[in-house]
Amino acid sequence: MEQRISLITLGVRDMARCAAFYDALGWQREETPDGMVVYDLPGQSLGLYSLESLANDLGIPADRLGHGAMTLSHNVRDKADVAPLVERMRAAGGEVLREAHDIFWGGHIAYVADPEGHVWEICWNPFAPLSPDGAFRWTGYGDPA
Repeated sequence: MEQRISLITLGVRDMARCAAFYDALGWQREETPDGMVVYDLPGQSLGLYSLESLANDLGIPADRLGHGAMTLSHNVRDKADVAPLVERMRAAGGEVLREAHDIFWGGHIAYVADPEGHVWEICWNPFAPLSPDGAFRWTGYGDPA
């Protein structure tokens, strides 16, 4: 298996409400014939899929899916970019779980849940600068200056 994730699929109960959240952030959506909403990202895609359909695909009851203990992280280029993005997510219907704050390892983070409860970490990491096209990797892409 090659080391990558191609598609992150979020099971959602209210497709219109959840898609409206991501649309309000300025993301460009693709609709699929099977009712999935997909947002293409650099190197992968984020998909919204009916929770019932996802459960049927997996062959398990929908109540077994719940919400896993994970976050989807969105890294920004500058510390000052965290708070405005959190406010944009709040305005789009997200629930701010933890306001922007400095963290012990030297970064600056906040946590926001989308309308279905999927948790996003909005993060500035001074030790992992983004590439010019916004790509992230753990060791960074060198000096951003």
